[in-house]
Amino acid sequence: MVLEGSSADAVSSQTLDLRRTCAKASQIFSSPGEGFILNKDAVKYGELIVLGYNGSLANGDKGRRRSRLALSRRPKANGVKPDVIHHISTPLVSKALSNKGQHSISYTLSRSHSVIVEYTHDNETDMFQIGRSTESMIDFVVTDTAPGGTGNSDGQSAQSTISRYACRVICERGPPYTARIYAAGFDASRNIFLGERAAKWRTPDGLMDGLTTNGVLVMHPTGGFSEDSLPGVWREISVCGNVYALRESRSAQQRGKLVCSRVENESNVLQDGSLIDLCGATLLWRTTEGLQRTPTLKQLETLRQEINAARPQCPVGFNTLVFPSLAQREVVEKKQPWAYVNCGHVHGYHNWGFRKEKGEHERECPMCRRVGPYVPLWLGCEAGLYLDAGQPSHAFCPCGHVCSERTVKYWSQIPLPHGTHAFHAACPFCGTWLTGEQGQIKLIFQGPVD
Repeated sequence: MVLEGSSADAVSSQTLDLRRTCAKASQIFSSPGEGFILNKDAVKYGELIVLGYNGSLANGDKGRRRSRLALSRRPKANGVKPDVIHHISTPLVSKALSNKGQHSISYTLSRSHSVIVEYTHDNETDMFQIGRSTESMIDFVVTDTAPGGTGNSDGQSAQSTISRYACRVICERGPPYTARIYAAGFDASRNIFLGERAAKWRTPDGLMDGLTTNGVLVMHPTGGFSEDSLPGVWREISVCGNVYALRESRSAQQRGKLVCSRVENESNVLQDGSLIDLCGATLLWRTTEGLQRTPTLKQLETLRQEINAARPQCPVGFNTLVFPSLAQREVVEKKQPWAYVNCGHVHGYHNWGFRKEKGEHERECPMCRRVGPYVPLWLGCEAGLYLDAGQPSHAFCPCGHVCSERTVKYWSQIPLPHGTHAFHAACPFCGTWLTGEQGQIKLIFQGPVD
């Protein structure tokens, strides 16, 4: 970047060369979504899955707005990395950032002082940007997810808490194809602005770092994303990819404590099963290797057919129950199984047992007399959310999404961020907050009587 007409007191003579000191700290990439659809031999880094949509957006997956997106090696590298840092008087900032071919991050320290970090091309990385904006530099358009798997149909929300340029993922183009997450994305002018009120600071080595308004939170699972997985600890990721403890509230100006990167899992490197929260939507990262261990839709369909082949029956009406196809959404079929989510007894639909004195949707189970919600059962069909291919024997409460025991127990333990400071466990298939003592229930089926 050339700062024409800048005087010696406007641009500090202490311009630092960051080529070596920042190469590790921040491997940031650049814009847009070209080159996503590649040939069958292309290298796939992994997939991002938005929680709460069960395999597809309500209006269907279209272009860059979808429930999941594969990140693959681009035909040409578009990564960028830190290059040099400038101390500039604020009146010259707009002129300094006018070069749209130059990626940069601007840190406004005061009305009279800003620090601008220039980035240069990195032919060893690919950059993918995620955010609410539909501009071309955003590769994955993500909008707010409401409980029940719904969102704004046109992809925009006047009161959205998701940033237009929320974060960026940088993937190494060579083995082992490491993927790293960074807060904030570059805008149409290839700039990231951290205003005077944004949380920002100078690091011990003289560099700059900061946080976005509502932050980017990451949780890495303990033990990988497998049958032995346990939830990890939520952390916040900075603009330079450093890891911090959570702030007092989501948008507080005071950053949390720096977390030692030498501790296992405490880094911005995405692992199979890592969760990324954008304050309005939560994404799951699945590596290519992890996806190979995930049940396919064909396997889930086989499990559905096996349940139906066992001819489960309503213990009261004695009619045979049938789980609907994985493609069936929202419309309840006549033979669909229903369950009392407080006890797990599975029935066909019936119109008795209301206990309005307990609540508008409370029903009494005719088998055990326990009172609670009575809901239709649906098989979870987003295969990337499964930890194993076990029998679909458990359901989330109160939504009724059914999957394997290990999968339901894992997700019911995870407190997902909500709002600026709250956390709630939720069904990963539809986003409904979980209720009851454990948030899930083992289903009790009645076999055929003949």
